Amino acid sequence: MKKWILLLAVYTCCCAKSMAQNLSVKEKTEAYINSYKELAIEEMLRTGVPASIKLAQGILESQFGESPLAKNANNHFGIKCKTEWTGEKTYQDDDAKGECFRVYSDAAQSYKDHSDFLKTRPHYAFLFKLEPTDITGWAYGLKRAGYATSPTYPEKLLRVVEDYKLHQYTMLALAIKENRNAPIVAPAQQATVSVDATKLPVHWVKEEEGKIKEEKTPVIEKNKENKIQEENKVKEEPKTTTVQASAEDIAEKTEDTILPEKKIEPSADKKPSPYPDGVFTINHTKAIYAKEGTSLLALAHRYDISLSKLFDFNELPESDILEADQLLFIEKKQKRGASDLHEVTAGETLHTICQKEGIRLESLLEYNKLKKDSQLSAGQKLYLRSPVEIKNAAAKAKPKTTK
Repeated sequence: MKKWILLLAVYTCCCAKSMAQNLSVKEKTEAYINSYKELAIEEMLRTGVPASIKLAQGILESQFGESPLAKNANNHFGIKCKTEWTGEKTYQDDDAKGECFRVYSDAAQSYKDHSDFLKTRPHYAFLFKLEPTDITGWAYGLKRAGYATSPTYPEKLLRVVEDYKLHQYTMLALAIKENRNAPIVAPAQQATVSVDATKLPVHWVKEEEGKIKEEKTPVIEKNKENKIQEENKVKEEPKTTTVQASAEDIAEKTEDTILPEKKIEPSADKKPSPYPDGVFTINHTKAIYAKEGTSLLALAHRYDISLSKLFDFNELPESDILEADQLLFIEKKQKRGASDLHEVTAGETLHTICQKEGIRLESLLEYNKLKKDSQLSAGQKLYLRSPVEIKNAAAKAKPKTTK
């Protein structure tokens, strides 16, 4: 009898082990997300690294927590020792043989160090000028800054973010940061998310009387005036908030819950865009109107051109982020303007005129015998085509006189 019981126990253990080994990549990834989503949100609130990007990097770098480096060293982001590291070390082959990697006491220390690693290094500084929702800019920016050597690293990150709806954890962090109701979010496996409030950092929350106080356990409270409550009839739990919604609901609620105030209530001096959304043409050349803070590398990728060509097409110096709203061409501009002349208005420069008219700077300089540093005055008229061409065209258009 004892023999049969022993055999049954061995069989049960083997079956359990086999089932664990047979978990799909999707199931393992979902388990990883549910284990570390609170850490990603907490680190976004602390440093600004988007929660979606952090989770995606953790999934890729640690192979959803199952890489030897993650298991043996709690290193979820493949961060190497560098000269300043004084903690415990481990060695394994990577880009070179026997490279030094950092060892952490737990995953939380790895998540924190990853944020500090990005935040304190100058060549990653431009990333923090991006909106946290600009996931494309972050993905391609990390590659450009040298975080990974794989040429497809940005695409892999974006695929993970998209497949597992990781952007919703960025939205949640934004809502918490702005001291508003948490947005409706969906975790990897279903349209219901549970966020353990005890694992989030201290945060400012609203009391029923309308006062503000600081608590050790942040509470994501419901807004009684919010129609989300009526639609979903969510009941609050003591430490965990669970909200259910469809993907359509998420899309409808996003604008009201996670966008920064400056986007919801634009300042009075912010003029509306003078150009349409998406791709349009100026002087038979494709162009777009990009907003301040946009990653130029992400734009180049989106429109399938190299970053160097984007600079060349628009006669721009190399930079990472647009410092102001700007018209950009995604094709090489024409040598000739659509009209013969352009009358200069106050504040215009040679570059802005070239962009408005869709003409190359070298051509404008040639037609008007100007230099790049030439100063313009309001009312000045500039040729957009060769003066000879304009003169010949005028002569041909002049009606012939008959005797």
